[in-house]
Amino acid sequence: MADVSSPMDIDHNGEKPNKPNSSSKGKTVVVDGTPPAHPKSTPWVEKYRPQSLDDVAAHRDIIDTIERLTNEKKLPHLLLYGPPGTGKTSTILAVARKLYGSEYRKMILELNASDDRGIDVVRQQIQDFASSQSFSFFICSPRASVKLVLLDEADAMTKDAQFALRRVIEKYTKSTRFALICNHVNKIIPALQSRCTRFRFAPLDPVHVTGRVRHVIESERLDVTETGLAALVRLSSGDMRKALNILQATHMASQHITEEAVYLCTGNPLPKDIEQICFWLLNEPFSDGFKHIAEMKNRKGLAMVDIVREVTMFVFRIKMPSDVRVKLINDMADIEYRLTFGCNDKLQLGSLIASFTGARSALVAVAK
Repeated sequence: MADVSSPMDIDHNGEKPNKPNSSSKGKTVVVDGTPPAHPKSTPWVEKYRPQSLDDVAAHRDIIDTIERLTNEKKLPHLLLYGPPGTGKTSTILAVARKLYGSEYRKMILELNASDDRGIDVVRQQIQDFASSQSFSFFICSPRASVKLVLLDEADAMTKDAQFALRRVIEKYTKSTRFALICNHVNKIIPALQSRCTRFRFAPLDPVHVTGRVRHVIESERLDVTETGLAALVRLSSGDMRKALNILQATHMASQHITEEAVYLCTGNPLPKDIEQICFWLLNEPFSDGFKHIAEMKNRKGLAMVDIVREVTMFVFRIKMPSDVRVKLINDMADIEYRLTFGCNDKLQLGSLIASFTGARSALVAVAK
């Protein structure tokens, strides 16, 4: 997370521009022109984080709008929301670099959920930053007319803090812009939402994830098969951060990255294992199916919740009467819900097999 700068910190001429502060928290960013101390140990999520708006992989309509507003010095307060790993933080940090250059860390106040997010922070830290005027601000950033407060994971703020922030935003609009980033916009009070321009960052399209991952593969000179790349993109579910983490973890485990290596590294069931499980569910008697699936689950260390989710996707792909499919999906949704509360895996496995046994009986009745 960026250094929290006070007027005294900014005006201190002896401070090195890119010296990290030991109190920094949260996400870290590789600054332009500053190579990491240990390139091999740097997480690829940070090493390949977009450094400019042109580098952001997707959401070109949103990026172009924000870039145009920045160029015309009409940047409003921003509220970026959407699932993790879709480029929200990278977009705002790219805007900060565009406004302030390589010294952007001195010009912004960046807070996230790892910092204290109570009402005192809004009344003191944020208000002090927004109200202060620093001579070095205009020296280091002659092109920028406003300061920037970045509140990452703003949905973790307390309601009292959000109500206090509402008045701070109104009071210091002339000199400061606020950028709020969150996953769940419904946790942001309406009063704050109405004061910001909202942009939704949807999960990334597989094409964009594939393109960015190929760039990393070429830069790191990795040996990745096409099936391995397809498996990686599928497991990422539109989350670029997750895709790069899986790629790096699999590379550490195996120099040759294949589909099987990706699934084994992440602990997800292989497609052929799901097909086998579905075959048992649709054809074997209850006791035999329970025995086979339990044995495979224990031997390969599969999580019951992963099996349920993959079997659900399989049910969507096969042909069956709509009423039977609806009943199956509803039953599996209940099983997944119970698993999230830590219910017994064996009981839920029995419930899954019982649901398919009922579905088979319904299919037989329809066939007659």
